[in-house]
Amino acid sequence: MLYTKPLANLIGELQKLPGIGPKSAQRLAFFLIRQPKSEIQSLADALLEAKERINACSHCCNLSAEDPCELCRHPGRQDDILCVVAEPKDLIALERTTEFKGRYHVLGGVISPLDGIGPEQLKVAELLKRLDNHAVQEVILALNPTIEGEATTLYILRLLKPLGLRITRLALGLPMGTELEYADELTLARALTGRREL
Repeated sequence: MLYTKPLANLIGELQKLPGIGPKSAQRLAFFLIRQPKSEIQSLADALLEAKERINACSHCCNLSAEDPCELCRHPGRQDDILCVVAEPKDLIALERTTEFKGRYHVLGGVISPLDGIGPEQLKVAELLKRLDNHAVQEVILALNPTIEGEATTLYILRLLKPLGLRITRLALGLPMGTELEYADELTLARALTGRREL
């Protein structure tokens, strides 16, 4: 089907979003075109503001409009336990459980040679730097139980073992291939409570 050029451009841009195929992009484009200009302006403003204001926290590498982020500034959190996650969405999923009271470190992805992501593209050096002050006694490796997540866990485990820290991971109960952001709060809470030493 032929679209007028502005509509084709909009569909093409929407298709670049993760999980949006041609039909979903077309449906979204037609929905957006029917909205009042003020609604579209609000969406555009929110996108631009998010892009301009959100950066990585200099402590934990989580996305935040402030530096350090709210979690890093929170005085009630435990400094002796650090939970390592792949993405900010994983941190949010764990926070929803209200079980974890320690600090976080966001790697910014997992090792994935097929996608051109090696350890040097992740925030591993920043993680090691955070462990230099010897305040952290336990590191929880809370990475997705996928092949890439397991490879990243093993890589970090090799780096951390010589430091003499307690290294744990989320307990079984998260099925292999599951992503943290899609797990329910109870499953994540049980996985945190039943974590085991590596």
